[in-house]
Order: sequence, then C-alpha cells, then structure tokens
Amino acid sequence: MELETIKNKIYEIRGQQVMLDFDLAELYQVSTSALNQSVKRNAKRFPPDFMFQITQEEFDSLKSQIVTSSWGGTRKLPNAFTEQGLAMLSGVLNSDTAIDMNIRVMRAFVSMRAFLLNGNIAAELNQLHCRVKKLERTSDETLEAINDLSEDCRRETDEIYFALSQLARKNCELQTRRIAGFRKTDKK
Repeated sequence: MELETIKNKIYEIRGQQVMLDFDLAELYQVSTSALNQSVKRNAKRFPPDFMFQITQEEFDSLKSQIVTSSWGGTRKLPNAFTEQGLAMLSGVLNSDTAIDMNIRVMRAFVSMRAFLLNGNIAAELNQLHCRVKKLERTSDETLEAINDLSEDCRRETDEIYFALSQLARKNCELQTRRIAGFRKTDKK
C-alpha cells in the first residue's frame, strides 16, 4: 500500500495524530472486531494516551472524511490509536501482514511529523501570523479613524443645526417686531 494512502487515514483528534480502528483493520487485513478484541485482551498495553474511543461529536466532524459501513453508520464509536498505540499494536497483532503494514504505518507517521516540522512551513506560518497581526492593527487604526470622523461629523452637524435654529429664531423675531415710527393708514 502506498504511503500517501496511509497518510490519508491519519486524522487529527484532540490535538493528536491518530488512526481509527476500522482503517487499521483494513490495512492489517483483519476484521475491526478481531482487532478490537485483540486490544481488549491486552487492555493494559493501551492506556488513554495510546488509544481512546472518540466521541460522537468527534466522529460527526470526521464523517465527511471517512467512509461508514454499508448500512450507513457504525455500530459503535471507533477507537483512535496514537503513534504509541500503533507501536503497541504491533506486539498484539503478529501476522506477517500486520507486521509489514505496521512498519509502513510508522513510516507514514514519521513522514507526516517531518512534513509538519519542516522549517518552511514554520516560516510560512510565522509570516502569516505577522500579516494577520498587521491587518488587525490596520483594522483597529481604521476603525479608530472612522470613529473620530464620525464624531467630528456629528459635532459639525450639531453646530450647523444650532446655527440654523439661531437664524430661524432671529428671522421670527424680525417678522414679529413692530416697525417704529408713523404709519399711514388709508381712511377716507
């Protein structure tokens, strides 16, 4: 089996790279129940940091990436094996196929770890982080400038309304004033 095919069966759950029991059973050419039965018989070899059962929520988030059974679901939630759990699994499953496949699986984990730890990716992530921080600062400055402009516009609008109200008041006063002096009336 190709290394890429194995890598595609490695998922990240709870911040760890894991493989699910049904994928491992397929790779080792055994049934999922036989694999889980072997693990159950050797439970002391699989502490929670080596193997854990995933939650329904975790399984639902993976459904788009994995193929479920022919009846449309799984009978029970799958077990997830960490890299250490896979190493321990090699001692439990002793067939030639299982041993050969376990070596390939371990190589896939090592390859993925090397890929993730590659300096280029770390540098790119650092650059992206810096760009996001710069955009956040720019965004904050822009919002601050908009708020300042908005406040200035509000103040100027208030001043215009005040000036207009003063003019309107003066206009009313001028219209209501009586003109001083003699008024000629038309009497015949």
